[in-house]
Amino acid sequence: QLLSIKDAHIQNPSFKQREDVLQHYICQRFTPPYIDLIADHVKVIAAIHHYDPRHTFDAQLGLLQSFSRVLQSLKDENWAISTMYLLISELTALAFRVYYYTKGKSTEVLEKSAEALMSCFRICAGDSRSSLETSKKWGMLGIVNNLFKIYFKLNKLHLCKPLTRAINSATIKDDFLKSHIVTYRYYVGRKAMFDSQFKEADENLSFAFNHCHTASRKNKRLILMYLLPVKMMIGYIPSNRLLSKYRLTQFLEIAIAVKIGNLLKFKEAIAKHEVWSLFNVRKTKNPNLSKSLQKSVCQIFLFLLMGTHQLPISAFVVALRSMQEEDIDADEVECILANLIYTGYVRGYISHQHQKLVVSKQNPFPVPSQVTLR
Repeated sequence: QLLSIKDAHIQNPSFKQREDVLQHYICQRFTPPYIDLIADHVKVIAAIHHYDPRHTFDAQLGLLQSFSRVLQSLKDENWAISTMYLLISELTALAFRVYYYTKGKSTEVLEKSAEALMSCFRICAGDSRSSLETSKKWGMLGIVNNLFKIYFKLNKLHLCKPLTRAINSATIKDDFLKSHIVTYRYYVGRKAMFDSQFKEADENLSFAFNHCHTASRKNKRLILMYLLPVKMMIGYIPSNRLLSKYRLTQFLEIAIAVKIGNLLKFKEAIAKHEVWSLFNVRKTKNPNLSKSLQKSVCQIFLFLLMGTHQLPISAFVVALRSMQEEDIDADEVECILANLIYTGYVRGYISHQHQKLVVSKQNPFPVPSQVTLR
């Protein structure tokens, strides 16, 4: 706590003395390498007193770099892991403060933070000589979670893959702090969601939601923001009770639209509540529809055509155009249907010559949760 910017000691008026006076005091009472560590922390406090977010970040970055040298010098010891996690968490928070202060223009601070965090990660991941009890590997997951947070903001999700591989291959992957595991599974679930790996996303986000502390209502709500679209993608519709409990009623209109297969209402709902990205839908006239919504449209046609298993492509074109998809044509409809068949949401084939979708007479629309997504 003595290196934390949240501790009460930073308000001590003694820190407002001249820098040379403070440096002399530090040199008298500390020995290397702790002299640099304390001196960098004093610089952080001075920047805070001057209300300068960027200089505060730079000073905190210097502090973490000094601390990483101390961490690397420790042999067969891991007592510094908790301090390391405190410093990287506060550095990440300061980086985001500068990022938002500059209205997203200063991505440099996030990139510098990521570099400093990676240095700490390499030290922890490379500690193979120590016994398990004293290994620095216990600090890996806390660093990874902060790196995930930065990479998601920078939209560099490809950088998450080697970190995920490192954690999943660790022998202690199930023994990290539970709070760190929950955060990790949350980010892994989000990454899987954006990769359209919905079953993997469901598994990880469900784990994060079920193991998140019951008192952390805000965090559980945040997890649901991503878990609910995933559940709808694989065929589950959230209950009104759940949506009301976590103040997520914006999903109610979306869920109804998906359930009845109404493309127009679906687009209107996601536009109204601005959740385009959560459903992998672009703001275009012909959006990349959710598979559940596409399948619902097919089922409705099967019902309207009185049980026939041969559905004309032209009927889909007319229906989609009636839902303000004016530019859609038969070729695009065939692409959508072919994708549904390939992914297993529809069992059948397309007769291009006769311009018809021929569906199986037995279970043409498998339960989405039982579909093996590719």
